[in-house]
Formats: sequence, structure tokens, C-alpha cells
Amino acid sequence: MNRTPFIIFGVFLTIAFSLSGLVLIPNWQFQDHKPVINTRDGSQYPVPYFGMALQGRDVYVDQGCTYCHTQQVRAKGYGGDIRRNWGNRRTVARDYMYEFPVLLGTMRTGPDLANIGARQPSRDWHYLHLYNPQITSAGSIMPRFQYLFRTIKAGELAPSGAIPLPPAFQADGTHIVPTARGEQLVEYLRAQNRTFPLPEAKQ
Repeated sequence: MNRTPFIIFGVFLTIAFSLSGLVLIPNWQFQDHKPVINTRDGSQYPVPYFGMALQGRDVYVDQGCTYCHTQQVRAKGYGGDIRRNWGNRRTVARDYMYEFPVLLGTMRTGPDLANIGARQPSRDWHYLHLYNPQITSAGSIMPRFQYLFRTIKAGELAPSGAIPLPPAFQADGTHIVPTARGEQLVEYLRAQNRTFPLPEAKQ
């Protein structure tokens, strides 16, 4: 008995169901998603990245940050993300409507970064953390990103943009200044703030 037609039909059904479940149905579900307007101040969420934050997204990708960090806060009952203060609510599809590709991440060697801009708004904190994670997070296994900084000889005054290294990490006669790529990455990290209350994200 020739089973070739059945095999071909089975392959067709598999592809059709996969296409429907992974592409067509999600597109239909989210086709009407629009930004939410805050009636109090008129602010909109989400907003597209722009300027240095948009450039920093490319730096985030090419530095491989997605291999150790996620950008998705799980709902209560599905992990301890909210208990760890990684977010005040779970992330939902609307959070990512201006992102392509969506940087959900692959594993959590480090903490989730979906709201790192809300948790750590300070530029100096991010610069210190990238330059040497031990300064801000003792015991961290995160690698140093010192090539995103340049070392310049110290004058009488610290140059504009020099990061405030603690004395134990400061080399005599030098100052550490972020490069353009370092500044862009920090602006992208500071833009990670998914705390806007969305109706579909109620706990």
C-alpha cells in the first residue's frame, strides 16, 4: 500500500497547525493592541526607543546580554520575580509592541532586566556596574565590560563624564570615562521601565 499521500497530508497538517498557532492566531489576537494613554498626565505607554537608547539596544544585543538576562517578569504563582522586586506586575504582550526582535532572553544567569531602569535609574550605578560588577554587586559573576570605557590621564580636575570609582578601584593618575557605546548601552538600560499599569496585567 502506498502511504505517500498520507505522509504528505500529515506533513501539510503539521505545518498548517503550526503556522496557525504560532503566527496567524497571535497576530489576530494582538492586531488591535494600541498604546495606553494615562488620563492624568496624557503620557503614553509604551513608547518606541529613540536616540541613544535605540542605539544602545544594538549594543545590548551585540554584547550578548540576552544570553544571561531576560526581560520578562512572570506572574505571581509562576516564580518569584515580583517578590524579588524585578517588577510590580507581570509583563504582557503590549509591553513589547514596539520591539523587534523582542529580547526576552534565553536564561537567567543574572537578574531580569525588564525594569532595571526603574530599579536603578542612576547612570553612575550602571557605569560602575559595567566597568566592574564587584563595585556594585559583590560576588557577581558578571564579566567586566571595561572596553566600553577609556582611561585618560588625570589633570587637576576630573574630566566631564568621568565615573566616580571608589578609591579601592581607582588607579592613581587616571580617570575612567565611558565611550559612546558605553553611554548608549546605559541609556538603553535606563529606558527599561515596564511599571505602567496595564489593564491586562492585573494580578
